[in-house]
Formats: sequence, structure tokens, C-alpha cells
Amino acid sequence: MALRPEESVICGQGKRQLSLTEALAIIRRELQPCADRQRLSLTAALGRVLAKPVHATLDVPGHDNSAMDGYAVRHADLQTGQPLRVIGSAFAGRMFSGTVAPGQCVRIMTGAVVPDGADTVVMQEQVRREGDLVWVDGQHVPGSYIRRRGEDLRAGDLVLPAGHRLGPADLGLLASLGIAEVDVRRPLRVAILSTGDELRLPGETLAPGQIYDSNRYTLHGMLQRYGAEVLDFGVVPDQPERLHQALRQASAAADVVITSGGVSVGEADYITGLLAEHGSIGFWRLHTRPGRPLAFGRMGSAVFFGLPGNPVSVMVTFYQIVMPALECLEGKTPTPRLQLRARLERPIVKRDPRLEFQRGVMTVSSDGTITVRPTGNQSSGVLRSMSEANCFIVLPEGAYELQPQDWVNIEPLVGFN
Repeated sequence: MALRPEESVICGQGKRQLSLTEALAIIRRELQPCADRQRLSLTAALGRVLAKPVHATLDVPGHDNSAMDGYAVRHADLQTGQPLRVIGSAFAGRMFSGTVAPGQCVRIMTGAVVPDGADTVVMQEQVRREGDLVWVDGQHVPGSYIRRRGEDLRAGDLVLPAGHRLGPADLGLLASLGIAEVDVRRPLRVAILSTGDELRLPGETLAPGQIYDSNRYTLHGMLQRYGAEVLDFGVVPDQPERLHQALRQASAAADVVITSGGVSVGEADYITGLLAEHGSIGFWRLHTRPGRPLAFGRMGSAVFFGLPGNPVSVMVTFYQIVMPALECLEGKTPTPRLQLRARLERPIVKRDPRLEFQRGVMTVSSDGTITVRPTGNQSSGVLRSMSEANCFIVLPEGAYELQPQDWVNIEPLVGFN
């Protein structure tokens, strides 16, 4: 993977930083679907990405049927004011085999096939019945309460395109067509590891200067929620040979390798150098906050992401950069991030010119207006800000001040954090 000269980003201070838009454009240009196909039953396919389009094999519904419990009638008979004689009943799964003649009607249940001769259904609340005779009240439009054959889908229609991630409604839709199995892409295999001499596992005793590794746990959770198969390579100390060995093993086992830490310019930050020496670098620095140092490239056959070490930066860059890349690798149809407009509850002073993703809590007021407030300390090391947040407050590039009641864009985090 090599950038064109105008896109080149060299490691070091003072070099151009890519915008988020530029970085995503490079990712989408470079990455192609890599996951193999699987054929799965519908009950095993939830959340998977379709490998090929699905077309309707039949009309849905397959016949004109009643949308109500009531009576199937000839609309012309309703103009006479005369009672209609009930000649039978139609149930879902049990058709009435005769034909409705003038002056006749059929008792019909929801989902039952509309009998021959009838062209309208009158719901039972608008009918008075005495024995085999019914009187119909009110005015009725021809064709009322009939669901027409094929009004949902026609045989041959495109039902779901390749690249669509299957949700619960999709499974029901496919089942309604009699489709029992679908071709999907297999889950991506993603290897994760944390770097740093200071990191210890939860449950271990901390020595002075040591901290617990939290990044692998948030990465593991986000990847699980995404639907990836996670390969955990643990914590690797800041030793070039050990790091190289771990990266080599991880890239041989996975489609994607994600590390956290070691991508800045400190004396113990080896990840970017190892990637340049043993793989290739696509880009290294972003004009975003948090998440300026972020390495994207390849290590062997695997796509590589070197995320920052700060825990909030890990989550922000995963959401903004890694997730779109995973979607490309799965062949998922790209969809823009949902953004909403919200009114600020508290002032924000933005001094950093970079595009910034602050953590916020959005609420809906009694008049339907969405409001949002920052979670408090916005340091990239304060993971609590992500735990409390239900959205990102998206602050465009530039330095400025925002006041309460100013409008801002937010990205909801429902189902993510």
C-alpha cells in the first residue's frame, strides 16, 4: 500500500495531517472485501452481510387477502340498501371454494383469500347480522380492506442487495419468500494487542508507575458487538523484537490487526517504525481530536491499525476510522454516520483547530427538541467520559466559542458504547 505523492504523510512533527474525510477516502480506495462466503440458515444469519443479492421467488402476498375480520362482498350490492345473504366462511389457510353472486357475501377472517366474485371487505363492526342475513352500515370504497397479491413484493424484484447487513425484519422478509438459507460473508478475524511496559492485567498487583490495560477490553467489546471474531494477543512490552514477533504472528492469523499504544514519537514508540520496516504505511497522522497519531497500513496480508494509547482515543478512532474499514472488508454497503442537530445546554470553548469529537449526553425535551451537554472532562485519558456518553458532539475544525442554545451536530452512540 503506497500513497500517491500528493497524499504522502511522513512521520514527524510539522508534517501535514490528514482530515478524517481524506483518511476515509484512502481506506475505501485501498480496501476490498476479503471475507470468504458461507451459506447459513436464516436463524444463524442475523447481523451477517449478504454476499450476493436476493431476489423474490414469488409474489408477496401470494393472493388477494383480507386485512380485517368481516365480510367479503360485491361493492355494487352495497348501493342497493338490501341485506346480503351469507353463503359460507373463509379462513386463513382455508379458502371458500365458491363464487360470490349478486346479493351474497362470505364471512371472512384476516389473512383469508378473498373469494371469487367479491371485490371489497367490510369490517364486522359495520355489519348487523340476523341469521344468514347481514345489513351493511356506512359508505365503503371499492377494494377496501383487501391486501392485493404482490403489493409487498413481485416475483423477480430485488429484495436485499449484496452488502446489506441482515436485521430481524430482513430474516422475516426472506422467510416470507420461502428462502431458508442465504449466502453471507464470514466474520472478519481481528487480532488485538496492547503495547507498553507499564500495562498489567486486571487482578494483578500494580507496582509504582504501572496501570491496568483497559484498551483491549473496550476493543474486544466493540469488535464483539460489531460481529467480528476476536483474536487476543495480550499485552506486549515495549521491546522491538517482541513487538515484531507478536505483529508477525497476529498478521498471519487475522484479516485485521489492531494495536493500541506505541504510535506516537516517543523513544519507546516502535509500532510505526516496525510497520514501515516490515509492512507498509498508508497514513500516520490525522487532523482530529482525540486520535492524532493513528497508523494505517499493512502487515503481511493483514490490514493494520495502530491506535493511540489513550483509552478515549482508542474508542473514537475505532468508531470513526476502524469501523468504516471493517465495513469495506466485509463488503458492506457504506452508510454515512447518522448526525442530528441539538441545542447546547452548556458553553464550549474550542481552542484546538482540529476536528473534535467531544463526548456528550443528549436528551429530548418536552417539545421534541434534542439538547446535549458535554460529559465533563474531555481529556482523552478519561474513559468515564465514554461510559457516561450517549453521543459524540461533532465540532468542526477551527477555534471558537459556543454558547448555550447554540446548535451543534451530534452522532448518537446507541448500541455502540
